[in-house]
Amino acid sequence: MPIKILSVDDENDLELLLTQYFRRKIRKEEYEFHFAHNGVEALTMMLQHKDFDIILSDINMPEMDGLTLLTKINEMQNPAMKCIMVSAYGDMGNIRQAMNNGAFDFATKPIDLDDLSVTIEKAIEQINYIKQTQQEHNQLESLKTDLAVAGEIQQAILPRIFPPFPKYEDVLDIAASMTPAKDVGGDFYDFFNIDENRIGVVIADVSGKGVPAAIFMAVSRTLIRAIGMQGLAPEECIKRANELLCKESVNCMFVTVFYAIYNVKTGEMAYCNAGHNSPYITHANGKVEVLPMSTNCMIGAIEGLDFNAGSLTLESGDVFTMFTDGVNEAVNETFEEFGTERLEATLGRLQGMDCQKTVEGILSDVKAFAGEAEQSDDITLLSLKRK
Repeated sequence: MPIKILSVDDENDLELLLTQYFRRKIRKEEYEFHFAHNGVEALTMMLQHKDFDIILSDINMPEMDGLTLLTKINEMQNPAMKCIMVSAYGDMGNIRQAMNNGAFDFATKPIDLDDLSVTIEKAIEQINYIKQTQQEHNQLESLKTDLAVAGEIQQAILPRIFPPFPKYEDVLDIAASMTPAKDVGGDFYDFFNIDENRIGVVIADVSGKGVPAAIFMAVSRTLIRAIGMQGLAPEECIKRANELLCKESVNCMFVTVFYAIYNVKTGEMAYCNAGHNSPYITHANGKVEVLPMSTNCMIGAIEGLDFNAGSLTLESGDVFTMFTDGVNEAVNETFEEFGTERLEATLGRLQGMDCQKTVEGILSDVKAFAGEAEQSDDITLLSLKRK
């Protein structure tokens, strides 16, 4: 696209001079000149055609002078439009005022066209830089909008209705939350029916952050849910998910997973921990117990692995709490971690609470501990209670 230049001057001779001097650039469609004879005419043209790049304006003109026109141009708030002011050599007071009011540069009469050509080229460099910056800004704003929508979609695919199993309401309480560190996160939780008495429960943390982690998170959740709903034992479910994810993994991405099958009638839980944080049981008597550390590898990184399983039984009033490392590794302004000791103390304080209050209580303590420190990782919690 040619650079559009509007020359504003009440002297008709200037039009001939400019078109003659810049004839080659005009012929090559590098420059496109337009002409107005006073500020009012120029302003009318600018309102009709908002794509002028350079305004070459005399200061002393009838009807509306150049300084007034410059004020009107500033009101348009178009940083990519550059004004070059023209006046007599002795008119330095007005030239100085024009420069103070935001003119890009000036030229004195009689105009040195060689010098004006250099000034126009300098203005074009600034215009191109500003336009590129504006384009990048618009792209960034578009990306931010897309990320916000992606974040909403990601939250929408996670279970958000509590209690999620009305038919088990007398024997089961469950609540969960996922708070991403960025617009989208790599953590997820899930729960689903397997048969009349059993539900699948899962929490996971994908390596990395941002969009790649969010995509891998969606794939991982879909695979684990699809395999888990077949009723396979937790270790077999994780093994199959690992084989499939290894084929989909790029950039050495992996995911830590805790997957359990819970019997809502008996309180029995079979589980497989694939490199994830060990969950806690808050017993009805107030004792806080952590499960043994996982000996299994995370999934999505190494094919052909076998996974060990575990089992436990929740008694009436016991609360089973799963979390990602965004909880225990949350840091405050001095880079001190929240840690497992604080988490255990929080769980003990929340003993007797329902699952929703347990999740909210942990989030509240982590937030209070972190203070003004920026959240560095996704924070995900899932709490399950046998009534």
